[in-house]
Amino acid sequence: MSSDSREKLIAELAQARSQVRELEERLAALNAGEKWQAKGFYASYYATTGFLLGLLGALASLLFNVVGSVLWSAVTGQSQHVLRLIQVYLTFPMGESALEIDSGLTLAVGCSLYILTGMIYGVVFQMGLAKFTADASLKRRLIVASGFALVLWLVNFYVLLRYLQPLLLDGNWIVELVPWWVAALTHLVFGWTMALVYPWGEYIPYRTQSEAQ
Repeated sequence: MSSDSREKLIAELAQARSQVRELEERLAALNAGEKWQAKGFYASYYATTGFLLGLLGALASLLFNVVGSVLWSAVTGQSQHVLRLIQVYLTFPMGESALEIDSGLTLAVGCSLYILTGMIYGVVFQMGLAKFTADASLKRRLIVASGFALVLWLVNFYVLLRYLQPLLLDGNWIVELVPWWVAALTHLVFGWTMALVYPWGEYIPYRTQSEAQ
């Protein structure tokens, strides 16, 4: 084979390799364009996971009240319904008659409303924790969640319920019958639970093996 033919083949091979690299780059650009990643704060994701994780926070808070009611009866000797707190909260839609309720169905509805409320609050907590404690330690998340919980308690009991329930139902049973420390602890248990389960709803962008290297 002459030297001219050999050099010509080498030049053609180099050109072919250049074309292959160009095609690979164009294909990679097309694949990158098809892969969607959230930019900035992924609010809709945290709202969804917060709604679901709020269920766990509400259940923990409700369990705290049931156990607390049993312990209170054991210590004081004063018998009271284990779902006494639910009875008191039902005075908001039903008025004073809710305090005499002993119907399992009505209390079940009350528990469902309690859990649904917790799921709604879960959206606020999950989004707040994601915004302020995304890369923080568990200790910091617990502190921030405690702050959220106490602010929520103050707003619920001493801003909304104090003025709204008397305005609508001519009574202020929730603020008067639920001890302040019970209400505060209820909210704190909810907040602490949300801080503990927060990683379950944290958004972690998908990365391919080549991107991770």
